[in-house]
Amino acid sequence: MPVGEDAGRWTTRGRCRTVLLVVHNVTSATRLLDVLPLFRDDLGVQLLATCTGSSPFQSGVAELLAEVGVPVLPWDQALHLGADLTISASFGGALHDIPGKLLVLSHGVGYNKRLPRRTVGRPDARTPGQPDVFGLAPEWVLAEGRPIADALVLSHPEQLARLRASCPEAAPTAVLAGDPCYDRILAARPRRERFRRALGVTRGQRLLLLNSTWNPESLFGDGGPDDILPLLLPRLTAELPADEYRLAAVLHPNIWHGHGPGQIRTWLDRAQRAGLTLIDPLSGWRQALIAADAVLGDFGSVSYYAAALGTPVLLGAGPLTVLGADSPVAAFVRQAPRLDPYAPLRPQLEALLANHRPLPGPARLTSSAPGRSAALLRRTFYRLMGRAEPGAPALLDPLPLPPYQPVVRTAPLRVLTGLPATGGIAVTRFATGPYEPAGEGGAHTAVHEDTLDASLADQADVILQYAAADDPRLGPPEEWSAQALERFRYCALAAYVTSPDSCTLRTRRGRLVRLTAGPRGADPAVYASALHAWLADGRSLEELSGEGMAVHTGHGTHRVAVTPLG
Repeated sequence: MPVGEDAGRWTTRGRCRTVLLVVHNVTSATRLLDVLPLFRDDLGVQLLATCTGSSPFQSGVAELLAEVGVPVLPWDQALHLGADLTISASFGGALHDIPGKLLVLSHGVGYNKRLPRRTVGRPDARTPGQPDVFGLAPEWVLAEGRPIADALVLSHPEQLARLRASCPEAAPTAVLAGDPCYDRILAARPRRERFRRALGVTRGQRLLLLNSTWNPESLFGDGGPDDILPLLLPRLTAELPADEYRLAAVLHPNIWHGHGPGQIRTWLDRAQRAGLTLIDPLSGWRQALIAADAVLGDFGSVSYYAAALGTPVLLGAGPLTVLGADSPVAAFVRQAPRLDPYAPLRPQLEALLANHRPLPGPARLTSSAPGRSAALLRRTFYRLMGRAEPGAPALLDPLPLPPYQPVVRTAPLRVLTGLPATGGIAVTRFATGPYEPAGEGGAHTAVHEDTLDASLADQADVILQYAAADDPRLGPPEEWSAQALERFRYCALAAYVTSPDSCTLRTRRGRLVRLTAGPRGADPAVYASALHAWLADGRSLEELSGEGMAVHTGHGTHRVAVTPLG
């Protein structure tokens, strides 16, 4: 360690100023990671980290700190370190016992939630059970009548006004320095289409992002008047056409690490098989938010950031009891449209998108210095350390491009098809439920070969597989398709999706065909279902050999080349 009684013997650069990052839990650590690059290239600053151990959400902290790669001090040692600057993104733990300069950041979109604080060892704190706004009330910001922090970073003057009203003793420590999280989002907006492609959002598709904060009364919680999640999840994938809506979910880190990532995946297993993608709550949520066409959320920061970007937000949960009455998030919750969990979902979402008018509050109140937090924060950091700033501009890291996460549905798909008089083939697919009748067209079932219930594949009309054409485990498409038809004797067609724009299929009569469309078209399995409907209507492949197929999904039309292979 570069600190301690004998550190001078072992430390290569021993004359550095020390900056101690205080981690409460994974959630607060994410905001510290936002500002950590502001110390880049300064050979005179040594970064250290410690964990208060005071949060009930300790899971994931050690792994995150190991990934950051800075030395981690035990809390007891940190209390005696005397760092030149200590930075925390939470008021949790005994921050008042840390010697030296202390700066506190918000780890969300300002300070909005009401949260009672334990009063053990805090004679100046209020009585438990009388919560006030976290981060602004005396029980959070004072110790023995004096401000805990030397600098309390706020993102907007409205927070300063509430601080002055709630705890005037702490107001002189306030520093208006914007919101680094919001600035990273704003800077990454030009890359929206790349983020959408990373999530496999196709042309004409809408990305619906589910979002929940942690709280019994949140969208994911079961402590409100109604536990709507068990009702909502299967209906999302059954009522929203799979090729018109892409579904993803961002869950608060305290949900992930409070219940365990494995438990979350177990709870949401059916939804994932039906097409819901779980977004990494640390590295991927902002990119998904930028990519979203609409958000189904609650009173958490992600929903508010979405509203600040002008994205339509539908609230599935919004209790005002957990929010400060005069906070911006409370005002947003009072004005935002609400989900009726018992009414059809698709009309509500289409009305939300059609009638959306951005609320002015979130965009105006999220930050009073959009794009300038890096410069303002670094200036404050170095002023408190008593060190001159580096000459290079203060810059935050750009949001990285996430890994490619296309949806692969292994749940059975109910496929409705039609041959409109205007030409082409109309295809509408739903996962996990027969919520719409076939109407005037036909209907069939398409099932992934690796579906959970193998008996469902035995009843399928179309069998699907997704892999590279040269995947040695499956063999080439012509071999796999022949084996699939032999195994599933009642299916009419086997389709091997080899890329985002192409699939190879074999009909029951043994015809091998390649279907190819333009980039960012629909899931190629849609084209396989369209061809099945065409053939089931008594038409021939030869009729498509010239101009190919026009496949209609929702409001989009995809031109598909049909190439017989034998």
